[in-house]
Amino acid sequence: MARAQWLRAAVLGANDGLVSVASLMIGVGAVNATRKAMLVSGMAGLVAGACSMAIGEFVSVYAQYDIEVLQIKRDGEEEEEGARDSLPSPTQAAVASALAFAFGALLPLLAGVFIPSWAARVAAVCAATSVGLAGFGVAGAYLGGANMLRSGLRVLLGGWFAMLVTFGVLRLFGTVFHIQVSSA
Repeated sequence: MARAQWLRAAVLGANDGLVSVASLMIGVGAVNATRKAMLVSGMAGLVAGACSMAIGEFVSVYAQYDIEVLQIKRDGEEEEEGARDSLPSPTQAAVASALAFAFGALLPLLAGVFIPSWAARVAAVCAATSVGLAGFGVAGAYLGGANMLRSGLRVLLGGWFAMLVTFGVLRLFGTVFHIQVSSA
């Protein structure tokens, strides 16, 4: 059971990295068509997202740890040390979360890094992200015992929605503030 929870958390973390970084790259691509701008934004998203996931997981698991330690003390368990050994590790959770996020974030970065044409780069990021979304959705459903087709489709459509909204909002932002899309 604990292994399945960690695997499920890893799949969800990777999915977060995938959607966040792909949306960020496509959004920046809506106002700046240069490969450099898209890749720098993607790398910034990977680093910031992995750090955010790590600290969020660390704080969350540490809070759970503290609650469980207090409960052990209240219950007056005779084998307090053994009970503490079975508690979750905030550091392990933080590292696992950061790595899972970074793993997911690498997919859109690698899909766009070598493609000079803006349209082909955006298409490649979208295609690679779509494959990743469907795969992560199916993997999460498998680990959770849910319907794999429905879950894969739900994650895919959710990711597409995030990318579309990000692209649209930034394109509108660029239009309102008269930011021209550069293609150099």
